[in-house]
Amino acid sequence: MKQRDLINKLQAVGFEFERHGGNHDIYRRGNDIEKVPRHKEINENLAKMILRKWNIL
Repeated sequence: MKQRDLINKLQAVGFEFERHGGNHDIYRRGNDIEKVPRHKEINENLAKMILRKWNIL
């Protein structure tokens, strides 16, 4: 999955960009935090795990 697609899905449910980490970008929704790897392509299994964690799939 492309990083941009994953970020768009997270933003659609209320996550907002907070800051750049070392190798990840940090997104926050209230007290919820998600770290998104800073790669053009994100492993499909990792992307699905992140989406399932927030019940987005």
